[in-house]
Amino acid sequence: AEMLAVFALASCALLGLGGRPVAGRAAGAQVRAPTALRVMAAATEIDPAPNPFIERDSNGRPWVQQRARPRRNRQSETVRRMVRENTVTPADFIYPLFIHMADTNVAIPSMPGCERHSLKSMVAEAKEAYAVGVKAFVLFPKVDDALKSNRGEEAYNPTGIVPTAVRMLKAALPDSIVFTDVALDPYSSMGHDGIVEDGKILNDETIEQLCKQALCQARAGCDFVAPSDMMDGRVGAIRDSLDAHGFKNVGILAYTAKYASAFYGPFRDALDSHPGFGDKKTYQQDPANGREALIELRLDEAEGADMVMVKPGMPYLDVIRRLKDNTDLPVAAYHVSGEYCMLKAAAERGWLDERKAVLEALTCFKRAGADVILTYYAKQAAVWLAEDHAQQ
Repeated sequence: AEMLAVFALASCALLGLGGRPVAGRAAGAQVRAPTALRVMAAATEIDPAPNPFIERDSNGRPWVQQRARPRRNRQSETVRRMVRENTVTPADFIYPLFIHMADTNVAIPSMPGCERHSLKSMVAEAKEAYAVGVKAFVLFPKVDDALKSNRGEEAYNPTGIVPTAVRMLKAALPDSIVFTDVALDPYSSMGHDGIVEDGKILNDETIEQLCKQALCQARAGCDFVAPSDMMDGRVGAIRDSLDAHGFKNVGILAYTAKYASAFYGPFRDALDSHPGFGDKKTYQQDPANGREALIELRLDEAEGADMVMVKPGMPYLDVIRRLKDNTDLPVAAYHVSGEYCMLKAAAERGWLDERKAVLEALTCFKRAGADVILTYYAKQAAVWLAEDHAQQ
């Protein structure tokens, strides 16, 4: 490079470009000598030195002898769409809806765009989502503190918020698929998923309550119950209870690998269901463990689960893949509240293109092996997908 610069400057001097007057210019006008950098750039643009390690084709252009060129399948949107391995559609989504018994909606500050719906608003929101192709919903209730207890008896009140909501939703949208959460934490005065005794969460006693809750929801008309409590043996007990009472066609979406995650905070804000003491690490899985999810998977399969779920979603794509590789059951991923609010916050600050980031995240779930995605973006994503389809 230094030799080329010296050569360029010497050439300028020989050509009379050293600052002396040049013929054809007004008296006193001078031509500024080009810097070495400009001369070097011009020289390389005009006559690039051939790389001795790269051959030339018959047209004299550089030729790397590479037969397989993956970029051929990326060269246009038409080709990319033809060979795309995974696609996301509204049929993949389950739309979580927060509900309460008040007559008005309440915004959830930590989840911009989400709110606790009145039951009337819940039906309206579900209809809007249904119209754009989202036909599955899961209900999460915010229960009045006066109705909470350690044993969570309100969970199986036939006139309670969830059975009432299920009946309203199925009446309005008979062909929709309604999932219901089975766990005591929204109804617990202790804020835990099970009955508390001497600071411990009781397993089998809790399952007895969960069976009552699942039966109550099935009688109201839900299509699937979704036990999220992580008590050992609850899937089999619920299956047996449903079958014994004639609800053989009510399915079970098992929270198979539900981790004790820091990504649930906004969800707990929405339901006002933060643990009253301690944490949930004695029943939810350790985030450091992957193989353990396969233990839960084998148990849930044997106990009669119809679908299995990983929660959270994005930080646990490896676990989704592990389940997918080891089961023939449909695998669901929960795009949880913490993931949702991170995307929202980044988009609000202009740090991310919300639309592109969300659709990419949802596609990543499919690529990892998810058949079903629970996401608060369900309705909005369905609209975006329809717009993309219309432009194709």
